[in-house]
Amino acid sequence: MILNKTLYGDVQVIDLMIGALILIFGMIIAKMVSLYVKKLLKEKINKEQNYILVKLVYYGLVIFVLTSALPVLGIRLNALLVAGGVMGIAIGFAGQSIFSNLISGVFLLIERPIKIGNAVKIDDTVGRVEDIQMISTTVRTFDGLHVRFPNQKVFGEKIINYEANVARRFQYQVGIRYMDDADKAIAIIKKIIDKEPFALKYPEPMVFVEGLGESSVDLIVRMWAPVEIWHSLYRNVLWKIKVSLEKEGIEIPFPQRVLWDARAK
Repeated sequence: MILNKTLYGDVQVIDLMIGALILIFGMIIAKMVSLYVKKLLKEKINKEQNYILVKLVYYGLVIFVLTSALPVLGIRLNALLVAGGVMGIAIGFAGQSIFSNLISGVFLLIERPIKIGNAVKIDDTVGRVEDIQMISTTVRTFDGLHVRFPNQKVFGEKIINYEANVARRFQYQVGIRYMDDADKAIAIIKKIIDKEPFALKYPEPMVFVEGLGESSVDLIVRMWAPVEIWHSLYRNVLWKIKVSLEKEGIEIPFPQRVLWDARAK
């Protein structure tokens, strides 16, 4: 029978079929179990913990399936170790990058400097984290582009996470004319901030004169907001400051130069 035909060593066609079935059904079962774990723990633990646990369950089952299928295919683990010693030099350089990315991915999942959905800056790319896999991390830029980073680069680069804290500070520099009342301008701006329900009271907002420029008295406005809505608050408050100052006759000056005629007496 063809099923009893020897392919190599002691491995017959039937062994090859059994090994293939173990791999196929094993992968399917690993995926189903990981999805079940994800659904079962969805309401019990937070999203990031659920994500890490599902990944560990999936890759743990994949390793178990592989170690179960290899002996059926006539591949012994001790033989792999011996072969690994012989082939190590040949494949070492090719596999070094993959192994580094894999280890970096494990550390990213454990340390969690970034989470899925966070607004981040990695290298010169700014966007939201779409996915964190064992080998790579995907970021969707605010222009709608998907950028894939090897995990080794993500783990080795400086990461700016704009949403790691619950609150974020922002500031403006507002210039007014020298003839305008700086105390009045500060009072107007403080009143605008006080009326904003999402402007945090602590840390306390600050409005003060920072410097005397060539054409303007420069005010600094600093405030804190919940990270989820800070950008919309940033835009709204800036517009309200402009409109309110103009209503009170306080203007943002244009650059000015005073020219002296040396011939004038």
